[in-house]
Amino acid sequence: MHASLLKPVLHGYFRSSCSWRVRIAFALKGIEYDQVAVNLIKDGGQQLSEQYKKINPMQQVPSVEIDGITLSQSLAVIQYIDETRPGPLLLPADPKKRAQVRMISDLIASGIQPLQNLHVIQKIGAEKAQWAQHFIERGFQALEPILKQTAGKYCVGDEISMADICLVPQVYNAERFKVDVEQYPTIKRLNQTLLEIEAFKVTNPSCQPDTPADLRS
Repeated sequence: MHASLLKPVLHGYFRSSCSWRVRIAFALKGIEYDQVAVNLIKDGGQQLSEQYKKINPMQQVPSVEIDGITLSQSLAVIQYIDETRPGPLLLPADPKKRAQVRMISDLIASGIQPLQNLHVIQKIGAEKAQWAQHFIERGFQALEPILKQTAGKYCVGDEISMADICLVPQVYNAERFKVDVEQYPTIKRLNQTLLEIEAFKVTNPSCQPDTPADLRS
């Protein structure tokens, strides 16, 4: 079978915010895909196996097999999906709005999320919750005034974009690390609006194939 006719395969973890981003993008585009669970905790971390290293040399999730190639890095995956599949645009056509979407996405994906990634906080030890809180709050203090300027119904204007795809998993992480999201009214409002949308509901960590029974809802 031709590679482009095969369903994409997402190697991910239910609670990984980067995996969740890709799940949201697939859902918004109406793309069917298969999931292969990579448990970041079990067996010392299945992402560290030699087998998985062949799929993703950085030994992180997600990795996506699509159209005969394997992609890692969630923003690269989302942009590839946007450029090759029909459906709503995840990056706006207008260059200024597109730049704003990329700015917000990069702020989250480069400036906040990596600093509370599992690999990082495992190295921090007992102080990991305070560490994660500090860097999420630092990031949200920058993100809030930016979103005040760019947001309409969603992060940039009134169309869902890659920025929204990045925001929701990051707010989920913030709540996990007990960050008070009430301090950030624009972030809170956008997150609440997005959580009502089907593509964000069906991809939630609480209802994935690899979600443990005690965390299901």
